Amino acid sequence: METGRMHNRRQRQVLVFFVCLSMSWGSADLGPYSVVEETERGSFVANLAKDLELGLTEMATRAVRIISQGNKEHLQLNVQTGDLLLNEKLDREELCGPTEPCLLHFQVLMEKPLEIFQAELRVKDINDHYPVFNEREIILKIPENSPTGTAFPLSNALDLDVGSNNIQNYTINPNFHFRVITHNRSDGRKYPELVLDKELDREEEPEISLKLTALDGGSPPRYGTTQVRIEVMDSNDNAPQFQQLLYKVNIPENSPVGSLVVTVSANDVDSGLYGKISYTFFQPSEDISKTFEVNPKTGEIRLRKQVDFETVLSYEVDVMATDGGGLSGKCTLLLQVVDVNDNPPKVTVSALTSPIPENTPEIVVAVFSVSDPDSGNNGKTTSSIQDNLPFLLKPSVKNFYTLVTERTLDREERAEYNITITVTDMGTPR
Repeated sequence: METGRMHNRRQRQVLVFFVCLSMSWGSADLGPYSVVEETERGSFVANLAKDLELGLTEMATRAVRIISQGNKEHLQLNVQTGDLLLNEKLDREELCGPTEPCLLHFQVLMEKPLEIFQAELRVKDINDHYPVFNEREIILKIPENSPTGTAFPLSNALDLDVGSNNIQNYTINPNFHFRVITHNRSDGRKYPELVLDKELDREEEPEISLKLTALDGGSPPRYGTTQVRIEVMDSNDNAPQFQQLLYKVNIPENSPVGSLVVTVSANDVDSGLYGKISYTFFQPSEDISKTFEVNPKTGEIRLRKQVDFETVLSYEVDVMATDGGGLSGKCTLLLQVVDVNDNPPKVTVSALTSPIPENTPEIVVAVFSVSDPDSGNNGKTTSSIQDNLPFLLKPSVKNFYTLVTERTLDREERAEYNITITVTDMGTPR
């Protein structure tokens, strides 16, 4: 009779509840794995059983499963074969935009016993987009007395592909007066510049039409075209010149809308209409246009919306100063977003055991990970639970923690615990 009562006590269990606040990704323990974008759903990526050095029976008994970032199930695991397969066709541009390499982070979780591996899948680009110009026709007004060697910036084309599949070169059709040079921006994009090789004569040829072609580096290459129409103008002797060719500015990410970012300034020694300057952004991206605005008269550049360090680290844009005769000069703005501690830590639970048996030492109650997208001390975190509880927080791997029992528990002594996991970053303020 006494034996039966003891057996029943062992079967009774302690309920555990907890509140948690966080999540994170570390470097890869498995892989790295790769797949070409647009590969069909169900395609083979890798054999996880081989990489984990497990037999197929162990794969099932150890309850191996995939945990994807953001609950987006790009991958699936076939536990009968150990194969890691694509769960959907992936579009690199939709997943990562211009970011390269395009990495999707995931974890491999083995529950029995607990073991966690970090892994990443690289989505490789294919040349599936054409270069596209935003304008069907680019109009340039060039004075007839412009000296040879003068360069005129042209609108660049856009190509959603990355690396060698992005735009590599610009060309124009052969002509007597101009050639085109391809330049590199600091962010890797390429833009064309028209260079005058032979002097113009408005009385001889008042207008010149050229075809500008953007070529990517695919095999075979894809291309896009636009027309360049040059209106040869009577003399306007001086183009605007900026006081600085490069403006570098730091912007705290908590700067309010309407804040003055920088004031650019150009001079034109011509008088009257030819000396009157207006300022505009030159070929701004959609994000630049939504985030900043320039006063055409004063050159003041202000925020149209708040910037976010965790979304965009920096911006680069050219500002054009154009006088009343059509001549222009440009400068470059390099705007660096400065991080502030504006993100609380986040927690995600990977495994949870509740209820738990009494009279069993060191049981893993929960596994969770912590992340904070801020940088430096703003992104460093500490985790804790309440004092005077028979539980311990133990660091595991790559920002993972385990919540374990500190000693055996007795249901008759206490049948339920509420545990609060508190995660604090090291920023100011915390």
